[in-house]
Amino acid sequence: MRPRPFHLDRGGGDGELRRLFVAGRERPRPAEFPVDKTSNGSLPTPRTEGEILSSSQLKAFTFNDLKNATRNFRPDSLLGEGGFGYVYKGWIGEQSFSASRPGCGMVVAVKKLKPESFQGHKEWLTEVDYLGQLHHPNLVKLIGYCSEGDNKLLVYEFMPKGSLENHLFRRSAQPLSWTTRIKVAIGAARGLTFLHDAESQVIYRDFKASNILLDSEFNAKLSDFGLAKAGPTGDKTHVSTQVIGTHGYAAPEYIATGRLSVKSDVYSFGVVLLELLSGRRAIDETKMGIEQNLVEWAIPYLCDKRKLYRIMDTRLEGQYPKKGAHAIATLALQCIEHETKLRPRMSDALASLEQLQDLKSAAFPLQADQYKPSSVISKSPTRHHH
Repeated sequence: MRPRPFHLDRGGGDGELRRLFVAGRERPRPAEFPVDKTSNGSLPTPRTEGEILSSSQLKAFTFNDLKNATRNFRPDSLLGEGGFGYVYKGWIGEQSFSASRPGCGMVVAVKKLKPESFQGHKEWLTEVDYLGQLHHPNLVKLIGYCSEGDNKLLVYEFMPKGSLENHLFRRSAQPLSWTTRIKVAIGAARGLTFLHDAESQVIYRDFKASNILLDSEFNAKLSDFGLAKAGPTGDKTHVSTQVIGTHGYAAPEYIATGRLSVKSDVYSFGVVLLELLSGRRAIDETKMGIEQNLVEWAIPYLCDKRKLYRIMDTRLEGQYPKKGAHAIATLALQCIEHETKLRPRMSDALASLEQLQDLKSAAFPLQADQYKPSSVISKSPTRHHH
């Protein structure tokens, strides 16, 4: 079957803006398909903008508040360019939430929508809808919003360490240690598990290194909920939707059929595990042939622990436990399994990672009847040519 039209966000470099701390997407993207409803009805939350804004517990900022907080959106306050606008650094009072002088009060990231961005407005509203209701230590905190005419803004907690993408792929960045990489993976897994196990299940749909932001202690938090979808209800296993995603991270069944499930997020999580292991991007057009696609290139090495060292990030300089690396490689292989039912649930992946962290250099045990890596290995030569 021919894939449906697919928005390819290749995550390439944007020069100076790439290195700046961004709460949200870190590069401009082409217009996307409209965010549509699930196949089984409406979203489980109020549908009109007025209802969504009035039902949230978020602070409603005036445009003047945020203009003052960012010093009139001055260029030297710019943190970067997100998916539908620009992100600025600002200061607000910790109690009053009113504009404050730089260095006083609480630092925030202010995302400002481009007025001409119709799809951006849909993502803006989706972000308010979800982050106005969902609260977890591993989700970026949305403090408030501004909705005055064409002025649509979002105010987030500031994440001083920026994105995982910056730390993994910027050669000038300090390399992340093995311990920190495991910590980031666990934090991100906790965020996804929370979404998947929520009473009203949420499919994140845009899990990637640039959407994993890090606080001062390298605790990972998921950001940018503009593409999030309500999960299936009743006895349904998936929702059908327009295909929107990021090239290299999106699950093959979602690209081919538009069928979206929490296992689509699990696939994306497996790709990020590979990025943490290898220090390579999901898609790297500076490479040649099969090496451009991280999943395709890495599979033969993941299947053989004697060859695993060949894909490990050289910036680790060999400072990682061999059994631990093999355990992560095995988990990544399970997550990127072509058959969705063979991928683990995020809660199981999280438990494996936490067990690995507890055991330090030891690999987490894999129950023979729980996962069968051999079934993945046997399919590896042909499985990912979607």
